[in-house]
Amino acid sequence: MPKTEEWLYWAKLRETHGPVVSVTVLGQPIVVLNTIEACQDLMEKRSSIYSGRPVLQFAGKMVGWDRQMILSEDGERHRAMRKMFARHIGTPATIREYKDMQEEETRLFLVEMAQKPEIVLTHLRSAISAMFLKITHGYAIERNRPDPLITLIEKAAHEFYLASAPGKWLVDLLPWLYHIPDWLPGAGFKRAAARFRDTNIKQVEVPIRFVKAQMAGKSAAPSFSSHVLDSKPNPLDTEVFPYVATSLYAGGQDTVTATLGTFFLAMVLYPDAQRKAQEELARVIGSSTLPTTTDFERLPYLVALFKEVMRWHTVACINLPHYTTADDTYNGYYIPKGSIILANLWLIANDPNNYSDPSVFKPERFLGEKPELDPLSYVFGFGRRRCPGVELARTICTYVMAVTLTIFDIVKARDADGKEITPPPEFYSSTVCHPKPFPCDVRPRSADAELLLKTMRSEVTEQESDAPKLDFS
Repeated sequence: MPKTEEWLYWAKLRETHGPVVSVTVLGQPIVVLNTIEACQDLMEKRSSIYSGRPVLQFAGKMVGWDRQMILSEDGERHRAMRKMFARHIGTPATIREYKDMQEEETRLFLVEMAQKPEIVLTHLRSAISAMFLKITHGYAIERNRPDPLITLIEKAAHEFYLASAPGKWLVDLLPWLYHIPDWLPGAGFKRAAARFRDTNIKQVEVPIRFVKAQMAGKSAAPSFSSHVLDSKPNPLDTEVFPYVATSLYAGGQDTVTATLGTFFLAMVLYPDAQRKAQEELARVIGSSTLPTTTDFERLPYLVALFKEVMRWHTVACINLPHYTTADDTYNGYYIPKGSIILANLWLIANDPNNYSDPSVFKPERFLGEKPELDPLSYVFGFGRRRCPGVELARTICTYVMAVTLTIFDIVKARDADGKEITPPPEFYSSTVCHPKPFPCDVRPRSADAELLLKTMRSEVTEQESDAPKLDFS
């Protein structure tokens, strides 16, 4: 493949080879789906045979990510994890229990951003990390220095991206290499796997030990983990729930942070869309109070704004690979058992067949009598592999967008000569595509906004960190 983003490469092949493209690498069939119709026809309607995960010798067997939901094979264990997720945090009713945590961390984020808007992405990552660790484990992060639990989990996430990178590890293509002695030349991948595995195990075990210790001392804050442990889980649930908690944090924190970073970049570049959302908030909610999660139904433009952020630059440009468990045919194509199936989400989001002027940021496309394709139908995946945290992600993102636009105008920063800086819309190329750092500024919108911000500052209290209570042994 040429040195370009793979989604652009596959998109170019659609022009000459059609919506379904196949290549073979050392005998491994890889099928790329370049249209929403093909994705839905196969990964939704035929999910029973398109919901496997390819066996990654390095990331899965050697590092242990096949125990996590993200690479778990479709089966009883995977179904148990998804059911647990849905039961404890997959509905609006279960999410409401964590409403105060979301609001508290969002208020702290706004106060910190007002002080140093030039590092908005840093503030975002800290706030969303704090939010998800409270939800998953009832853990209060370290505010004044790097938090050891966040450092551990982010290290594990970075190592996952390295471990699961296509073509990086020869053992994925030649599984027999797994059995070579550690001392042989070329066996360095085994030492790397051992380091990655240690990190992976610790990120699962350390926060669970913290929750159990807090529960034993009758001081545990309400959280996903404490609720599961209180529910007297059966043996299978007991075995999988630490991995569900890890998936909830690791999957949610990174993607939500990337989505909200994209939101701030879009608001800098498209002030008209920002103004329309602010006018709706002022008209429906008023300027002297903050919106709540129950107000979303009355804020159609804000909801459309969230959808357009998700479409304008998809957080995942290519989905995590599916794997066929049986032979299949589709529109004359033969798709053999054991094929890796990729969905080109970026192309779906930028397909003129789906969206008018797809390069333009235009929330209005989702309003009116004939709204365009809802990006929530594909950006969270398909079938049995669709992300179970859709409702939580939607709630957090829309809420942060709403309160930010109530308080602030998000504007272009200025250079030393006072000239506005227009940041290019640039993103990192990875499993999760974050925007690259960009300059911006924020300003309170009105006297009412100033008063709300002043109230927030007075209400923000220094919360004691739980970091000293962690056991890394």
